[in-house]
Amino acid sequence: MPTPEGFEPLSPVIDTHAHLDDGRLRADFAGTIARAKSAGVVQIVAIGTTAADSAEVVALAGSNPGLFAAVGIHPNEAVHATDGDWDAVAELARGPAVVAIGETGLDRHWDQTPFDLQQSWFARHLDLAHRLDLPVVIHARDCLGDLIDQLRALGRPVIGVQHSFAGNWDEASALLDLGLHLSFAGMLTYTNRSLDPLRDVAARLPLDRILIETDSPYLSPHPFRGRPNEPARVAVTARRLAEIRGMDPGQLAQATTDNARRLFRLPSWPTL
Repeated sequence: MPTPEGFEPLSPVIDTHAHLDDGRLRADFAGTIARAKSAGVVQIVAIGTTAADSAEVVALAGSNPGLFAAVGIHPNEAVHATDGDWDAVAELARGPAVVAIGETGLDRHWDQTPFDLQQSWFARHLDLAHRLDLPVVIHARDCLGDLIDQLRALGRPVIGVQHSFAGNWDEASALLDLGLHLSFAGMLTYTNRSLDPLRDVAARLPLDRILIETDSPYLSPHPFRGRPNEPARVAVTARRLAEIRGMDPGQLAQATTDNARRLFRLPSWPTL
């Protein structure tokens, strides 16, 4: 039976990147979770971008079955962060509901944080993730080359995910060689021909390195573009990804769920 928005549910799917602390989702939090469950979403990784909202997603994960947390300071928020904020994130990272470090990374699209400061904060996150043996959730906008260079300089594989991947095949190959998974969000469903290189990556990527996400409330998939996104719509992206790869949607859903559980060490239970 279609969901209230008219798209077909797909199960099991995991939304590996949702900003559940955002007011647009918190305003109807119970409804957001209920709609996700009805769409076939079994688990969600809630993402922190500051010390304060990292604490909030940890609290949400601790009190809602099927939710898990990633804690970190987004590169565009790093300019406001203090050493005390970092200490708080490092302490939160040791909590039982925390499955990843991030969202961290680099961003040349916005100019809130000087780039060298972004690189310094990114290095902190990478070190913490390595020390705690947790995957890292990586953001990159208009700077995948810079990010790849910084990761290569580590001289070791990086366990984690390049979230909301939007690059080309050469960039995807470099990230795969570094050890990362790639995650697809609503952009994969947009009709822009400029995104054909992204669909080419989605078709060619090894199946065991693919994740799916909403990045909600951002990047709502077609035909919901322009509206606040929510975890239920990860099913829309998953079906488009299956179409691009010529796969049965159920098989694609199960494969990406298996990948997410393996990367983030998620249990099969509890679910939403």
